[in-house]
Amino acid sequence: MVCSDILAQVVLTSPGYAKDHVQKSPPPVIKNGLPTWWDTDSEADLAAARYEASQSSPSAEPKSKSRYDTSRGRTQASGDTARQGSTNTRREASRNGHAESGEVSAGITDAIPPVAAARVKATTDKGPPARSERSHSTRSPSFDAHAPPDTQPQSHIQPLPGTASDSQAKPMMYTRKPPTTPILLPEYRYCHTDGFSKPMRAHHCRACGTCVLKYDHHCPWIGQCVGARNHRFFLIFLFWALLFCIWTFSTSVALNARAASQRTFFNVDGQQVAIMALSGLFIIFTGVLVASHVDLIMHAQSTVESLGVRRMREREKRVLARLHPWWDFRGKRATRKQWDQEWGRIGKEGHPWWLGSARRNWEATMGDRAWMWFLPIGKSPDDGLSYELNPRFDNEGRWRPRKEWPKELQ
Repeated sequence: MVCSDILAQVVLTSPGYAKDHVQKSPPPVIKNGLPTWWDTDSEADLAAARYEASQSSPSAEPKSKSRYDTSRGRTQASGDTARQGSTNTRREASRNGHAESGEVSAGITDAIPPVAAARVKATTDKGPPARSERSHSTRSPSFDAHAPPDTQPQSHIQPLPGTASDSQAKPMMYTRKPPTTPILLPEYRYCHTDGFSKPMRAHHCRACGTCVLKYDHHCPWIGQCVGARNHRFFLIFLFWALLFCIWTFSTSVALNARAASQRTFFNVDGQQVAIMALSGLFIIFTGVLVASHVDLIMHAQSTVESLGVRRMREREKRVLARLHPWWDFRGKRATRKQWDQEWGRIGKEGHPWWLGSARRNWEATMGDRAWMWFLPIGKSPDDGLSYELNPRFDNEGRWRPRKEWPKELQ
């Protein structure tokens, strides 16, 4: 009876839809697109790739537009052509003795986007770059005008962790470099399907065909999405469903064990065996869901946001594999500790919606009273519209290094 009431509460409670709170608006004007890392694949990064052409100079603008209006694969092909053209430019300039002139450097910068130049530099250079090659890693003026101070390195390199001298540097592929995509800007939150700028943490659900506030996932068991306003009820439903499955499994096993001691094995009811098997299977299923969602809520993350955290950790593992051999666990721990001292921890200080402690994160979704954690009564404290931004991030949603945090947090 309790589970049925909770299920009705989960099914009847809307997760919250952005269309009920946001009016339609024309797409925002993209002034400067920001390049992204070649090993990230977040939703904002894919959007940034479409707008990267606007950072090119006027002489290269027609080529950039035709290049980014097509698919991602064609973008890579045209990028390779641009890099080949820049190589020919450098060769021609070296023949004429003008390799270090400002005019030639401007042409090279326009031909190779900053990210492509960083990729070539990180994968090919072994020693200090020449003066003619250092111009590849400089960003265009339009990009620098909108990038924060922590995203404007002069040579796209940072000090090598664990080295004796800070002057020794390595490319970005050997450092922890969080994404620099301004995820809070309107152009990165605009939904072209619904025709409006989504509220913070809202995402478009393809199954429902609309944007859901603090979208977690679309659950076929309840027939709708799990979002800001029903996430609490969904976890309560999982908790009671887990208890019901445990009770069903334990009582079925006890009754059949006592009956088996009084008769032969072949007289055991097959339906009861099936109930035990199904209840045991659902114990595992619901138990994993309960544990995963408790962990997500305590880290102030949704399922979609946790995928971005996972990508950052996977990239960090690849970087550590480049820096240390597989058996050097102590060196990896030391490097990760140094990165944490410089940036903070991934998924905690490095999450834009982390509130500072697991308790505060839990109460923001489940409520500040214990009875709200187990009973589907009242409303969720999360309205899906207003969220407190982690002060370790700037106003555009970029993770800042520790030296730029507020003094009380350093």
